[in-house]
Amino acid sequence: MARADRRAQGLARVAVVVRAGAAPLWWAGVFAAGVGVLVPGITGRRIGVMAGAALFLVAAAVVSYGRRGRYTALARSAVRAGRHDVLQDRAVSVRTWRRGHRWWVLLAFVVALAASLAVPAAGGMLLAGAGTGLRLKAAWLGRRERAEDALLWVRVDWLSARGGRPAGKAVRAYRSTGIAAGDAAPGGARRRTAALV
Repeated sequence: MARADRRAQGLARVAVVVRAGAAPLWWAGVFAAGVGVLVPGITGRRIGVMAGAALFLVAAAVVSYGRRGRYTALARSAVRAGRHDVLQDRAVSVRTWRRGHRWWVLLAFVVALAASLAVPAAGGMLLAGAGTGLRLKAAWLGRRERAEDALLWVRVDWLSARGGRPAGKAVRAYRSTGIAAGDAAPGGARRRTAALV
């Protein structure tokens, strides 16, 4: 196992970064599909919805299973986070991703709407499938974190300029902490705190 860099680093949760795009893509896709159903299109609604359902399943599978080998390799070589490393809040990681990708999500939404003129609802269902795939990938990471009793973190300066790509080429290793570190549960969801008695 590689030794950790002694210098303090800002760290973002891997699962939080993965999960950050799930809700925007899902809701943009649902809305685009809903509007698309109102337009008969070239193929007609029935064919459009059936094609959209197939695209939804394909997108969810491709996004969910894509690069799992890379995530697994980085997780295996994870080093323990240092005492002085700064753990980024969940809200900051999510906000960074969403600000960095807002124009891409908007462009994808517009393209999905335009595609409804040809194949109703299909483009929106493709977008929603991508969002579902991200949620499934984050859940897979969460199961891995629970099994190993360790949360996975990535250096913020190794993420892309838009706050994404937690398994990109710039990422050389993950850091790990105990399961109770940070404000996000395994899988990147908000941590539910126990009610005070």
